[in-house]
Amino acid sequence: MPLRFLAVSFASQDPERVGAFWGAMLGRDPTTGAGGILLAGSATQCGLAFHKASRTDVPGRVHLHLTSDSAAAQQATVERAIGLGARYLDVGQRPEEGHIVLGDPEGNAFCVIEPHNNYLAGTGFLGELACDGTREVGLFWSAALDWPLVWDQDEETAIQSPVGGTKIAWGGPPVAPPDGGEHFIVTASDPAREAERLSSLGAEILAENPTGAIELTDTDGTRFVLMREE
Repeated sequence: MPLRFLAVSFASQDPERVGAFWGAMLGRDPTTGAGGILLAGSATQCGLAFHKASRTDVPGRVHLHLTSDSAAAQQATVERAIGLGARYLDVGQRPEEGHIVLGDPEGNAFCVIEPHNNYLAGTGFLGELACDGTREVGLFWSAALDWPLVWDQDEETAIQSPVGGTKIAWGGPPVAPPDGGEHFIVTASDPAREAERLSSLGAEILAENPTGAIELTDTDGTRFVLMREE
């Protein structure tokens, strides 16, 4: 079985609380898995996970983009999020920009994107994982997951499953140093063999933990975890 993207996992002081927030936002049932609380995805929607860890004041290197079909739907998403414990964030966005920036109950930033955004058309509600990273790491993950590049301009890259859905994007330089707050979780039927293939693509194998999961870093030095497919 090829490498599969399971989830992006966020460091959390209270994984159950933030998992419940995102479960309500995305209409998913939180379960225990992937080293914490897992909101399983689908063939076209990326999974989210939340692992117990101390948080810092360093901004996260991954944030989520939620899409909107209309102005009313965008406002309804914002109101639902605020009612569940989110708050407005000021990250320097300009008044003329159509997206609305919020923070979840633990301050993880996410954007509710304006309607008629052509770039995220047809991606589903969880439209994008927007990551800090170089063009090279976008090429690495394209090869690792066998997902095509759907954007490759001005050092910015994005990939998407061949069946569509959530995009994963990297914004190019400058790139902040990895802080360990978020990491990708991927799965394979033979993790050891897959780790060798990833190493040939430029990943570095760090360690195998007691559960059998293998920790690696991608070409940007960002840690990710390879688990056995269940």
